[in-house]
Amino acid sequence: MDQSIPSASARIAASEPTVGALPRRQRSRFRVPLSPKILTAVVVVLLALAYGGYELYLRWTHIYEYDARVSADIVTISSRADGLVIEMPAPEGTRVAAGQMVARIDDRTVKLRADSIRAQIEGVRAERTKLRAERRLGLSQVDAQTKTRIAAVEARAKARSAAQSDLDLAKLDFERNKVLFERRVVGERQLQVAQAAVEKLEAQVLQSKAEHQQALGALEEAKAETDRLAVIDAQIAALDHQVANLAAQLRQQVVDAEDRTIRSPIPAVIDRTFVLPGEYVASGQRILLLHNPDEVWVEANIKETHVGRLKLGQKVVVSVDAYPGDKFVGRVARIGSATTARFALLPTPNPSGNFTKITQRVPVKIDIVEMPKRLTPGMMVEVEIDVR
Repeated sequence: MDQSIPSASARIAASEPTVGALPRRQRSRFRVPLSPKILTAVVVVLLALAYGGYELYLRWTHIYEYDARVSADIVTISSRADGLVIEMPAPEGTRVAAGQMVARIDDRTVKLRADSIRAQIEGVRAERTKLRAERRLGLSQVDAQTKTRIAAVEARAKARSAAQSDLDLAKLDFERNKVLFERRVVGERQLQVAQAAVEKLEAQVLQSKAEHQQALGALEEAKAETDRLAVIDAQIAALDHQVANLAAQLRQQVVDAEDRTIRSPIPAVIDRTFVLPGEYVASGQRILLLHNPDEVWVEANIKETHVGRLKLGQKVVVSVDAYPGDKFVGRVARIGSATTARFALLPTPNPSGNFTKITQRVPVKIDIVEMPKRLTPGMMVEVEIDVR
């Protein structure tokens, strides 16, 4: 056997492929299967892992709630008076301004009563004016009479004093003549003349006293006229009270007439009407419902297990079912102080002792700060609260 080493040319000739023969594949040490199915599966798994991780991140940093609705203060407009509805100018869905009339009840009877009271007030005022004029006239007369009679009293007093002085002088003259008569200095006739003068002056003094008393009586009568003025004052005071009473009744009728013109207390939208023109309504009967469309919010019932993560002012993204393509942004405005179960009409006591723990929900108010479209109370929404 020839065991000699082949030459280099022989090795090269052996390594060269034969003409017309296919080249042999060189085998790789590591082979990776790259079929389309496998690539698709890998991509799906990676996407699922990424989506799951993102969802876990969102669930940790956000609170999602689907039990949420748009809310607003629904105002019930009722009637404060009985009467026939004669006008309803604002139908359902109409926007009204604050103070705008939304209903009117027949007020003709009330206005007639108000006119009657006004006429009574004018009559009482005329009577009061008459009494005041009589009082002024009586007061002037009393003042004049009082002054005149005071002067008369003073004159009678002076006349009485003068007569008394003359009487005293006459008595002295009589006593002197009497002494002279006893001494036979004067005659009897002169004594009699002096005595007659004394008697005459005594009569004048008595007359002056009587006239003075009469003047005093007349003065008292003049002062008594002030009592009549007091009676007139009492009548005027009574008329003042009557005018005040009638004025109060008139104001009541005016308020009643104003109540029959029902106006919107706020800028609002009419949600629903319950009566039509021509119907009779009673006091306290509701007529319509309205709300302010610019003051709406979202009320979400959050699970009690999530309430501890809530804080006032946290950002909320609101998804409205009616507007799926619009984004509404809000803020947490109030966290309820009691669960919704405490406000249920039918409480659920547990007298049997069997207990099943149920997660309660707490109402949370969310104010809308970005509202691209008008929201209507009662709309279903979904909220996403950022608790980071």
